[in-house]
Amino acid sequence: PAHSSVSAGCRPPHQKSTPPGKSPNLRQLPARSKAAAAMAGTISRIRLENFMCHSSLDIELGQHVNFITGQNGSGKSAILTALCIAFGCRAKNTQRAATLKDFIKTGCSDAAIAVDINNQGEDAFKPDIYGNLIKLERRITKSSSSTILKDQHGRKVAHRKDDLNEIVEHFNIDVENPCVIMSQDKSREFLHSGNDKDKFKFFFKATLLQRLKELLETIRDQVHKADSDVQELEKSIKPVMRELDELREKIKNMEHIEEIAHDIDNLKKKLAWSWVYEVDQQIEEQTVKLQKLKGRAPACQERIDRNTVVIDKLKKELIEKEENLRSLVGKTREENNMKKSMENNIAEAVKREIELEAEHERGAHMLQRKNGRLNQLQAQLRDFQMQHMQSTQAEASQMEKDMQNIQQQIDHLHSNVTRLREDENEFTAELSGIVKSINDISKEIAENDRRTKQIKSDIADLQRQQSNTVTAFGGQRVLKLLESIETNHKKFESPPIGPIGAHLQLASESWSVAVDSACGGLLDAFIVTCCKDLHVLRECASKVNFNNLRIIVYDFTRPRLIIPDGSLPTTEHPTVLSVIQSENHTVLNVLVDQGHAERQVLVKDYEVGKSLAFDDRMRNIKEVYTSDGDKM
Repeated sequence: PAHSSVSAGCRPPHQKSTPPGKSPNLRQLPARSKAAAAMAGTISRIRLENFMCHSSLDIELGQHVNFITGQNGSGKSAILTALCIAFGCRAKNTQRAATLKDFIKTGCSDAAIAVDINNQGEDAFKPDIYGNLIKLERRITKSSSSTILKDQHGRKVAHRKDDLNEIVEHFNIDVENPCVIMSQDKSREFLHSGNDKDKFKFFFKATLLQRLKELLETIRDQVHKADSDVQELEKSIKPVMRELDELREKIKNMEHIEEIAHDIDNLKKKLAWSWVYEVDQQIEEQTVKLQKLKGRAPACQERIDRNTVVIDKLKKELIEKEENLRSLVGKTREENNMKKSMENNIAEAVKREIELEAEHERGAHMLQRKNGRLNQLQAQLRDFQMQHMQSTQAEASQMEKDMQNIQQQIDHLHSNVTRLREDENEFTAELSGIVKSINDISKEIAENDRRTKQIKSDIADLQRQQSNTVTAFGGQRVLKLLESIETNHKKFESPPIGPIGAHLQLASESWSVAVDSACGGLLDAFIVTCCKDLHVLRECASKVNFNNLRIIVYDFTRPRLIIPDGSLPTTEHPTVLSVIQSENHTVLNVLVDQGHAERQVLVKDYEVGKSLAFDDRMRNIKEVYTSDGDKM
């Protein structure tokens, strides 16, 4: 009961965690001073209403250790249980009740727990919101429970469970950890258990290795989930890649269509110019014939009247031929839309032109044989020229329309190509994003694997250090080196001393980081009494691959050094030499001769150290170190 009451009255241990992979300095000791522990995070007051056996209880606690005594059944353990419930512990884990409503005093409808937490100093939690005091209130009814957080003036600040968890994590209040709160049942179970397995479970939970194991299992599940996500992403990428290949093939086809359209354009231009050239030739030939006919006009005037009937017949034939010519031109325009049939259409058009020329020649011969038809033929030629010009203009107009249609098709194809290229760019961007996501997931998996290996290595180091504190100074190699020294002990004049850190104790655990920074590599060093032992120790270190071992030669028979007061810093702050203790005077002498431990001053914070090192300029001060390890 006394042990549990002490835990209820003082703040749970609040330690600065050691970085992964780094051994604790000197001893496995908390890095907080007692003065700081009495500030932020300590419990100053507990109030209970209708909780278990208490109808109304109000206790004010001191900032240091508090003892609560009383007869069995007077409610000492109820205070400890109330603290556990206030900080979020489940009812089953208190081993006092199955549900929260079971804590309500018999005959009452509800219960209340109020805890006042000091919130001052450098470790204060959100002092701008809560002030110097955090008021935690937990109310329990038969159907529900609620938690309220208030500031120093009693104003409500938060009510969510996450806000309470923030405070618990900030002050390292793990009520389910037996090293923070040990109830009667847990202490009885631990002390009276003869099973090593049960004791190891207690140790496993108290040293937070159980939480670390749960974290590793969570990371392993995340890695498996990431693997499955990567496989699903790879499956989803395959159809996208196939679509991308199809799009690339379509783009190649469209580029081929562009070349075909360009060829068609060139052929149409050639065709148009060929038609123009042929029409000019026909006009010149008809002009020459017309001049000849004009010379014969007077002689044929008389015969024209007699041959009117024949000329009418010739008109009909000419109309039929013009209709045939228009149908052929229409067919030619239709055939111009396809490239493969273009050459055949051109040849056919040339052939038809030759036939027309032959028909014109036959008509000319007929006119020559029948001079009497001259006037009618002149009118016929004029009509033919007009019709021909109209036909030529119609064909040119139709060609322009055809070229416009073809240009529209080419523009449509260009727009399709542009759209396909935009689709390709979008798919490429999407593919790049997917590839980037895969790379990010791969990096995250690799980082998780690295963290898992690092955590496993840290667990192994912690387990080794729990079994042998010597490994904190030099690692596992030190054990092999000590075994080698033991094997070759007859070769030494005197047994070596080391590592130096294993022979030191701290007067105050708050200076562990500062002493480690000040002494540096001296803590891992070994001391021998002569040069012969130096060479023997180097051989032993070489056998165990400890090649960078620091060895100091020092006379073991030399007594403890007496340092005059005039050589010490004139300051009230402690030095490294004043906070370390050792039963071996040679170790202390080496720290003075090699590390100037008597002139290395230790201070609490940076501001004090800055003033001492740069403003005061006291004599005999070599270096100033803060409790966090900062050097000035």
